[in-house]
Amino acid sequence: MERINAIWLLLGLAGLLSASPSVAQPSAAQPGMAQTQPVPADSVKKADLFAADAPLSFTLAAQMKVVVDDRTMPKADSLATRHPATLSWQDASGELQPLPVALMVRGNFRRNQTNCAFPPLYIDFPKKKAKSTPFAGQNKLKLVTHCQGDEYVVREYLVYKVYNLVTPYSYRARMARVTYVDSLQKRPTEIRWGFLIEDEDNVAKRNGMRETKTTVQTSEIDSLNMATMAVFEFMIGNIDWSVPYRHNVRLMAARGDEAPKIIPYDFDHSVIVDAPYASLPDDEGRTYRGALYPGWLMKRVFARYNELKPAIYGLYESDKRLTRSYVKQATRHLDKFYALINNPAQVKAYFFNGDVGGKLFASFN
Repeated sequence: MERINAIWLLLGLAGLLSASPSVAQPSAAQPGMAQTQPVPADSVKKADLFAADAPLSFTLAAQMKVVVDDRTMPKADSLATRHPATLSWQDASGELQPLPVALMVRGNFRRNQTNCAFPPLYIDFPKKKAKSTPFAGQNKLKLVTHCQGDEYVVREYLVYKVYNLVTPYSYRARMARVTYVDSLQKRPTEIRWGFLIEDEDNVAKRNGMRETKTTVQTSEIDSLNMATMAVFEFMIGNIDWSVPYRHNVRLMAARGDEAPKIIPYDFDHSVIVDAPYASLPDDEGRTYRGALYPGWLMKRVFARYNELKPAIYGLYESDKRLTRSYVKQATRHLDKFYALINNPAQVKAYFFNGDVGGKLFASFN
């Protein structure tokens, strides 16, 4: 009976994959989309899952009702319940390729059933069995799921892509069309957008660094990196992060005395994403939470964002998964940011507060 059920499940998955909506596989990058970031030749030897922009398409089959209902908060991610699952995709010849994986519910805010109907997940890959698959070299990846709606997934994904344009010290993301199948047929099959987030070990390796757990203050972080990140959070209208408390940020450093660098993640509470569950500030998140830096350094940061303006707007304007009304909303938000950073009086008011800020602002002009 178990053999019959297994055969039935594989046949069902094959049917679902062939029936699922086709995903564009462009031969060239879409206009305005982020290009592959340069990767040091000796850093990532295997096929790089995050080097392409084309969406993945795969099926996750498990006791999905049990997975979705698992909202317990373990003391550590390593203690989360592991749910056996099968990840299946079609290879280049159209053959169904199943891979045994484990799913774990993750997150804090989005783990709560009140906030999200479908929780975010980890996908734990078996290294040996994944060796000759698109997931070769991956260990455990975060899957951002649809929570309360597909478009919010795309919105947050684009924020990751924007920061990829700004700096290589960033998490890369890969969009995916995911089919969720309940192997016991206790939940209806769902086909949803989601995206995978690059593992922090790979981010560190790609940049010749390693994660550090050392407690640091904002002033101890690489100045250009910290200012770039803080201005980015200001641009998207996100105040849901903290350096001292390591909230939604990771710190990485190279060996030696080099100042650590900060890498942000989780942008669903930003104004530009505008998730329905987010408590957004009245000032559109225009709160600069970085340290005070010399005017010349901030001018350099703003110049970088001005240089990237066409590419950043292009990400939103070229993505057909977004509604046109949202594209207008997002670009209006960006318009205000660009108007602000190109107005010296507003720059001084937002980024150079107090007597110390006033003195530092002198080198901005």
